[in-house]
Amino acid sequence: MMEKRINIHAIAPQAYDAVLALEKYLAKSEISRTLKELIKIRASQINGCAFCIDMHTKDALKNGETNQRIFLLDAWREVSGFFTEEERITLAMTEEITHISKNGLSDETYQKAITVFGENKVAEIIMTVVTINAWNRIAVSTRMEVAG
Repeated sequence: MMEKRINIHAIAPQAYDAVLALEKYLAKSEISRTLKELIKIRASQINGCAFCIDMHTKDALKNGETNQRIFLLDAWREVSGFFTEEERITLAMTEEITHISKNGLSDETYQKAITVFGENKVAEIIMTVVTINAWNRIAVSTRMEVAG
């Protein structure tokens, strides 16, 4: 059994609220709810964050996402016809930014994103990836538990 750890929200509410402020900003962004949830699920898969995977797959399903696309998300590069060009570029961005120590956001992916989305939406996608990575690190570090 894993040892219980601190509750960041209770111990450092101002820090927690600062990350929450990013979520509030992103809620007003141009990025579709579907794209936001794909970003959140994929980054959480990479980071091994069970709490966030659970939360965001449930949110995606409530928003109309299909089980099959969620099941295939970890292998999105291997399937054609399931993810749009915009989703594929966003998923590539998500992986490259999440794996920042490998190389970060490649010039190729960045240029595709700028061409398809424009600068403002690219900034919003980057901030969405950054924010879910922050939540993943909070949840994994404090061992937040998935509700049964």
